[in-house]
Amino acid sequence: MTHTSPHTHPHPHPAHAAHRHASPPADGTGGDQAELLDLEAEVFAEHIASVTAWLPAETAPRHIVDLGCGTGAGAFALLDRWPEARVTAVDSSAEHVRRLREKACARGVEDRVETVRADLDAAWPDLGTPELVWASASLHHLAEPDRTLRRVHELLAPGGLFAVVELAGFPRFLPETAPEIRPGVEERCHAALAHRHAEHMPHRGADWGPRLTGAGFTVEGERTDTLRIEGAGNEAVGPYAVNALRRLRGSAADALPAADLDALDQLLDAAGPHSVLRRADLAARTERTVWAARRGR
Repeated sequence: MTHTSPHTHPHPHPAHAAHRHASPPADGTGGDQAELLDLEAEVFAEHIASVTAWLPAETAPRHIVDLGCGTGAGAFALLDRWPEARVTAVDSSAEHVRRLREKACARGVEDRVETVRADLDAAWPDLGTPELVWASASLHHLAEPDRTLRRVHELLAPGGLFAVVELAGFPRFLPETAPEIRPGVEERCHAALAHRHAEHMPHRGADWGPRLTGAGFTVEGERTDTLRIEGAGNEAVGPYAVNALRRLRGSAADALPAADLDALDQLLDAAGPHSVLRRADLAARTERTVWAARRGR
């Protein structure tokens, strides 16, 4: 893993732009998405742990709320960081919530985890008064994220911390000149989808620092990490790449020429000679920016 630019600031400041995501609100089933999130959590587990360790919590939080929890990558990293805490994990997907609950039971922490299925763009359930709220790759999916920031400010205990994690685009896996059968096909997929993402996720790429300040928070820290996880050193990278590229192909199919679609099919054929699983240069590459913002006392 490589990373750059972790830093802490005592005063509010504009933050770097961040965008992406891995975890859009699901439609109620979310099986394929849940599998992708599970693999992503495994690939980037070290980074998630480093972020939780970096958070400037003044005291150990007793209650944490995870907004847009997915299948639990953040929730369980936070529980590892603070063994006495309990987490309320909120997501719109029944499948995500189910998987998270199963993981909590398997880990023996079911008494420390409450799952809540809720649409964050609608009326919120009672989430208590947490000392820490975590939102990883979820804010830019919301219709009115500024309203959500204000809600979080109201929700937090005085002096509480709000951690926002956003990702710069969808992950990449192949070198720019790959694959040999059709160089650059991965980047062409991303380019084909760029206008669609701009239309359906207009808040992707938002500068969350000023928006947090505008909601009443003081931004105390920001870090931008450039991540590269080599497939040779992490066995989850291959399946993660297959899952992500399959979803990418499905989304971009109507905008790509037949030759690109054929190349993607060969990359996704696990038994074929061009399978991504056979590549020694496979790596998961992305960029994540984290903001730590505090509610005043």
